Amino acid sequence: MIEQIKEKTAAPEVDFSKAREMARYLTEPEAMYVGAPGKHGYLRLGFELDNCGKSILRDLDRRHPLIVQQELYFDEEMPEMPCVYILSSGGPNVDGDRYQQDIIVHKNAFAHVATGAATKLAEMRYNYSGLIQNIILEDNAYLEFLPEPVIPCRHTRFISDTRLSVAESATVVYSEIFMGGRKYYGDGELFEYDILSVCCHGERPDGSRLFREKFVIDPKLESPRNLGVMGRFDVFANVIVMTPSDKADEIYDNTPVFIDKEKKIAAGITRLPAGAGLLYKVLGTEPGPVKKMVREFASSVRKAIKGKPVPQEFPWR
Repeated sequence: MIEQIKEKTAAPEVDFSKAREMARYLTEPEAMYVGAPGKHGYLRLGFELDNCGKSILRDLDRRHPLIVQQELYFDEEMPEMPCVYILSSGGPNVDGDRYQQDIIVHKNAFAHVATGAATKLAEMRYNYSGLIQNIILEDNAYLEFLPEPVIPCRHTRFISDTRLSVAESATVVYSEIFMGGRKYYGDGELFEYDILSVCCHGERPDGSRLFREKFVIDPKLESPRNLGVMGRFDVFANVIVMTPSDKADEIYDNTPVFIDKEKKIAAGITRLPAGAGLLYKVLGTEPGPVKKMVREFASSVRKAIKGKPVPQEFPWR
């Protein structure tokens, strides 16, 4: 699969034609057509160790509007770890955008990947925005994928599919944070988007399937405010950790679960099927405390795997 990804010279097709929930949103936009240049972004990141044991960004390919600049080494706890920010020159995701991101961490390598700002999903009238991600970790590889929140505006339509192909000895921390909308825009537009369809599935390098999680949120069909869905909360974080079983046990035992009504935040953890790892979820009313909880959880994972914590976030982020 890695060689197949490398051999592609053009951005691969991003196809969601089999997603029944998006069948209502297939009208061609009146402006730029689906997947037009500048609306069909592609990104490939490949990390590996150099001769000195330092992890480096060896392989980079990108198509606008996705941008990645040179890797940075600012992590005080792991100065040998490359930190990479994914940026977009096109502003928010709009009607007909199609993106694909491939991240490959080779044997014994490690990396921290994030986004430079929140991913904003603009109002859509005709079509939808789609994202495919392939994240591949070889033996003893380690990846922290901690992007900023996704903010869906009124009438947003968004679908994503993420494949995690992870060796048994490797560890990935994959997080997603979803806002309910622009909470303080005008009178607020929480849960006024049309649809969010989010899928993540894990497998081993030989293709054997481990788990699949998918949620489709259609506020017109069922209100996210219902008890047992979001209730009074506005922000939802979903964190998947694929890691060896003994490390998963250690992380699980050290992770508190709670509902704090005063601070309006809640967190829970469960085990993934087939001994694949852990699933951690956080609910809150503001993005700051939720981001902090996700980062603290990622820090506990790094302590278990690398023996070092994740540093405090920069105060301006």
